[in-house]
Amino acid sequence: MTGLPLDQIPVDKLSGVGPKIQARLADLGIESVQDLLFHLPFRYEDRTRVTPIGRAAVGDCVQVQGKIVDSGVETGRRGRSLRCLLRDDSGMLSIRFYHFNRFQQGKLAAGALVRCFGEVRYGRSGAEMYHPEYRLLAGEDEAVPNTLTPVYSTVDGLHQHRVRGFVGQALVLLAEGEKLPELLPESLLREFGGIDLAESVRLLHEPPPDMELDFTGRGGNSPARQRLAFEELLAHRLCMQRLKRDAGRLPSPRFSIRQELPKRFADSLPFRLTGAQRRAYREIRDDLAGGAPMMRLLQGDVGAGKTVVAALAALLAIESDFQACLMAPTEILAEQHLRNFRRWCEPLGLRLGWLSGKTRGKARDEVLGELESGACDLLIGTHAVFQEPVRFRRLGLIVVDEQHRFGVHQRLALREKAGGALRPHQLVMTATPIPRTLAMSAYADLDCSVIDELPPGRKPANTVVHSQARRGEVIARIAANCAAGRQAYWVCTLIDESETLQAQAAEATAAELGQALAGIRVGLVHGRLKPAEKAEVMDSFQQGRIQLLVATTVIEVGVDVANASLMVIENPERLGLAQLHQLRGRVGRGAEQSHCVLLYQPPLSELSRERLRIIRETHDGFRIAEEDLRLRGPGQVLGTRQTGMMSFRVADIGRDSEMLDQVRDACDELLASHPDVAEPLVRRWIGQSRDFGDV
Repeated sequence: MTGLPLDQIPVDKLSGVGPKIQARLADLGIESVQDLLFHLPFRYEDRTRVTPIGRAAVGDCVQVQGKIVDSGVETGRRGRSLRCLLRDDSGMLSIRFYHFNRFQQGKLAAGALVRCFGEVRYGRSGAEMYHPEYRLLAGEDEAVPNTLTPVYSTVDGLHQHRVRGFVGQALVLLAEGEKLPELLPESLLREFGGIDLAESVRLLHEPPPDMELDFTGRGGNSPARQRLAFEELLAHRLCMQRLKRDAGRLPSPRFSIRQELPKRFADSLPFRLTGAQRRAYREIRDDLAGGAPMMRLLQGDVGAGKTVVAALAALLAIESDFQACLMAPTEILAEQHLRNFRRWCEPLGLRLGWLSGKTRGKARDEVLGELESGACDLLIGTHAVFQEPVRFRRLGLIVVDEQHRFGVHQRLALREKAGGALRPHQLVMTATPIPRTLAMSAYADLDCSVIDELPPGRKPANTVVHSQARRGEVIARIAANCAAGRQAYWVCTLIDESETLQAQAAEATAAELGQALAGIRVGLVHGRLKPAEKAEVMDSFQQGRIQLLVATTVIEVGVDVANASLMVIENPERLGLAQLHQLRGRVGRGAEQSHCVLLYQPPLSELSRERLRIIRETHDGFRIAEEDLRLRGPGQVLGTRQTGMMSFRVADIGRDSEMLDQVRDACDELLASHPDVAEPLVRRWIGQSRDFGDV
């Protein structure tokens, strides 16, 4: 086309790419022909064969073809639709379009020969396909594709067939010898038997029908996929390492080593710090005295005492005449932190601030003024901390709890609120242990401290699994537990994540249990309660005025009631292992033996049986996290949409974990011997996400 490498050929050189399409491609991060080639499919469809209509079962995604024998516009509950009746020698099927125009209606008239691909559903006229992809045929023997059909990420105004067409043009250029730059050095390519980059890319866009596919549909473990996955993981690690390196060059506060406030706080606690807590604090303290921004992940199982370690770090910042900020993802967790820190810090003469999305008017203005003037030593809040008007006089330490619920970019954006030239230190905490494989990728920019020791006296909850058929026995057990002076939780879960439906389910359960457990005080908490109502219920439960708390999964983190010794989790098969472990961690915080009942709805799938077996047999959060990763993948464990650069195109952390040590070594080799390769490799795979390093 031009003799230029494909990374230097803009997409508007392709046929059909005008200014509007170019802008839509840019929304996908596609600016060059190389970007288009590395916009890899996220799944495939098999259109290499035509299924007779009579064999197309409800629920199947199939390709069928036949003659339209009837076509017309119908009106039903969902409005007007174009319905076409398709027939072949084996049967009939309706195809229905709720969005159509006159041109389309004219083309899909009786007598037209059509090939359609879509999911067969049961509709009002029997077996139907809704909005299938289709094409008109000139004859019944028209050839089918000889490769699987790729499915790409798109944006509004850019349909699959357009993206496929543009990728097809890019593949033609590749076949004609236009250059796709090979960025890996020869020493690394030998590890993959010299697999050609261009051929690997072509194979993932046009895989043969017999190519091994896995449940994600991203090319299975073919050599081509492995070759590209390695390069993508390497680009990701290079980006994270650069982020860490660049952060280390920024000026940051050097905190005092007097430690008078931390010592007074530790002496006031009714317990001694564990060895693991003291070790983690020493690692953090050394970072805070070093002059370079701390970027540290503090991991610890449920109840391991991470918050106390964070409090010691915050006191070190305040003693050094800096402010600290603690941010949590939910109001319940943030309010729990507020109660703890008030109890710990106000006797030391410190001034705390509170900021959530519900903080309004005069209260909000006062907090913002105190932050900017320096009158507030420690701010505790939710996502509201990100809001534009929030400014600190001298922010020295940021603590982010449950980091996996925030994105990388959000964590880094908090630095901009510090005021002055110094960059604040960052401590991110999680009670969801991160498997080593994920930590090596998702948190490669962070140093890691682990609290791997529970406080003395903590007894793991005894976990049992019962079907709903034993619901009456479980309710009787709650009655006995409360009659003995102890408290209990009943956790409601739904497949639908709608807060409204979750609240309705919890309300119905609370009413049922209130009737069944006469004389027992039942409380209710869910996401749709107003903050004041939620706080009142939680306070009543913590004070013992409520004996049984019915709740949605909003109580997953942050609720600490030592007298609660029994938890019932309804429909546990709908939750991941890490979330079940988090919920179970709400009991067993006192001296009494605690119990967790998993009340499932039969029948269980094999996967659900395995998950419930694992949670019943182990209390090791790190083993549970590894199993969660194996069973559900990194997107579910971390929340892919919330982890910034963790949304991979072809790599899969669980499946590719054996590569990660090799990726780490290759990263070190590239930075030492081929530093010029890093930037183009990051640009190829991560694109604009590389700007995270400049936040």
